[in-house]
Amino acid sequence: MKIVRSSEPVLFFSKKEKEKILHAIEAAEGKTSGEIRVHLERKVKDDIMAHAKEVFERMGMAKTERRNGVLIFMGVKSKRFVVIGDQGIHEQVPAGFWDEVVSEMTSCFRRDEFAEGLSRGILKIGEQLAQIFPHEVGDVNELSDGISYS
Repeated sequence: MKIVRSSEPVLFFSKKEKEKILHAIEAAEGKTSGEIRVHLERKVKDDIMAHAKEVFERMGMAKTERRNGVLIFMGVKSKRFVVIGDQGIHEQVPAGFWDEVVSEMTSCFRRDEFAEGLSRGILKIGEQLAQIFPHEVGDVNELSDGISYS
């Protein structure tokens, strides 16, 4: 049975799906000082990457102490998305890492399994962040873990 999804970002996921995504963020961030955010917008400008970078900056993600924030940005109407890693993580991940994350998420998205795709992507990102930026005593959650919308 195909799920009919709203083009309104706040209604795109069911309550259960939102909980799944938030649980993945919590699990991933429990192993790293890195920050992972998910942001949904209804419409996306033509250059989704440029727009997502603007959102990244506006959300204060470039202001984390170790520059280790990651944003998963989705345009719900077009069902397009990008994953952006800040300077601290982007400089240290292996070649092809972001492509692997996007590929795994895309595979789920094509089956209309958006919460599953996001969760898998978040956990994969979290594993990589944990290797580069392991959680240390005294780490502070610098950014909200909730899904944001505009």
